[in-house]
Amino acid sequence: MIANDANTRGREGDIHPDLMVVILAGGQGRRMGGGKPLRRVDGRTLISLALDKARTWSPRVAVAVRSCDQVGTVNVPVILDAEGVCGPLGGLATALAFASRARASRLLTLPCDMPSLPDDLAGRLCEAMVPGVGAATAACAGQLHPICSAWDVGVQAELRAYTASGGSSVRGFAQTVGARRIEWDSRTAAAFENLNTPAELLFGRAETRRGEPWERDF
Repeated sequence: MIANDANTRGREGDIHPDLMVVILAGGQGRRMGGGKPLRRVDGRTLISLALDKARTWSPRVAVAVRSCDQVGTVNVPVILDAEGVCGPLGGLATALAFASRARASRLLTLPCDMPSLPDDLAGRLCEAMVPGVGAATAACAGQLHPICSAWDVGVQAELRAYTASGGSSVRGFAQTVGARRIEWDSRTAAAFENLNTPAELLFGRAETRRGEPWERDF
């Protein structure tokens, strides 16, 4: 079970030079006809909006994809999801390896389809990463957002063991490494809305809907 912590309060706009931020952009975007990272909101692609947000937290930013053509030309490293690992867990695996090679102590993963994430996301998640905590995951209005997580780069061995045992979800892996659940007030719920359909892109916000917040397996 992911431990709950509603009291961690990081500052907005802090830069974390030892933090690697990787945007997980390998989903197929079926509900909007594919090509989600290059879809536009108010004239900007989702991937460009995600990159702008990521750079407010760290100068060290990369994008993880299944295929390089998913994001076109971007001025950050593009890394490929780990082969043989399904869904966003493949992006997490390659992101952890990339962060380790870059000698970052922590990794922040983000989805490419949440352009309005709260400014204090990185600060609060990183503040929760005390010794012995493998991850810290954002939650709001009763909904856990496993892709919006900070990770200790040292959990790579645990991830290999988790996938070897048949584990396949980011949520399940976060539980395995003792993730802390960091709560945002329900008034912040709009900041965690993800965009999945053409109508949502048009209006820049998610429609009221049931089911999973993202089409890939968390």
